[in-house]
Amino acid sequence: MNEMIRVSNLNLSFGEEERRNQVLFDVNLSIRQGEIFGLVGESGSGKTTVLKCLAGLFTQWHGELAIDGVPLEHRIARERCRSVQMVFQDPYGSLHPRHTIGDILEEPLQIHGIGQRQQRVIAMLEKVGLNRAWQTRYPHQLSGGQRQRVAIARALILEPRVLLLDEPTSALDVSVQAEILNLLSDLQQQEKLTYLMVTHDLAVVAHLCHRVAVMQHGKVLETLDVDALVHNRAQVAYTQMLVDASRQDNGVLA
Repeated sequence: MNEMIRVSNLNLSFGEEERRNQVLFDVNLSIRQGEIFGLVGESGSGKTTVLKCLAGLFTQWHGELAIDGVPLEHRIARERCRSVQMVFQDPYGSLHPRHTIGDILEEPLQIHGIGQRQQRVIAMLEKVGLNRAWQTRYPHQLSGGQRQRVAIARALILEPRVLLLDEPTSALDVSVQAEILNLLSDLQQQEKLTYLMVTHDLAVVAHLCHRVAVMQHGKVLETLDVDALVHNRAQVAYTQMLVDASRQDNGVLA
């Protein structure tokens, strides 16, 4: 199977000289086409930072990043926006409060000069379980789950091949989380997408992902199949600690 995402010796620091703070240390990831790959670890481990480097939100990184064999530059190119999109943790914070849902979904199409915008917006709303009536509403008129559906629709409107998912369900009520995870699973299969998903929730990993990398202090400690994670075949003590904590919290991996 073809490699869709490659992260090679990724390093990132903030600040200069004596105030320099390195936050990523030689991170390596290889994610196959059509794979759902999880990135887990405690807060501050560097998970979201890796996503932001791939998305072009951080540009001062060192190393090599590539999507479908094409190296990424240290800037956001139009081509990258067409191939890679990000879904953020807080759907309310990522949607413009004074724009209607229709305007929010149409804006990327306008920027990239894509036609048949009205038809595309309606079709995308339907894909995420909404309909054309939602076009005239504003983000504050939607529930958290509905806002996240809109955020997913906006990410997919340019027909990318890769979605970067930053804790896509952590800001939602527990009752809604499963709905969004199932939607993401369905869309991944329908559109033949590749996902790189950051989460602290191993239950989400067990539900959705094929493989997972475990991070701590800006480093990848190990990469393993989800089946190995669930069945106590982790090689690193820190990974086993995360599994044990998940079992104690909710029993999902028991």
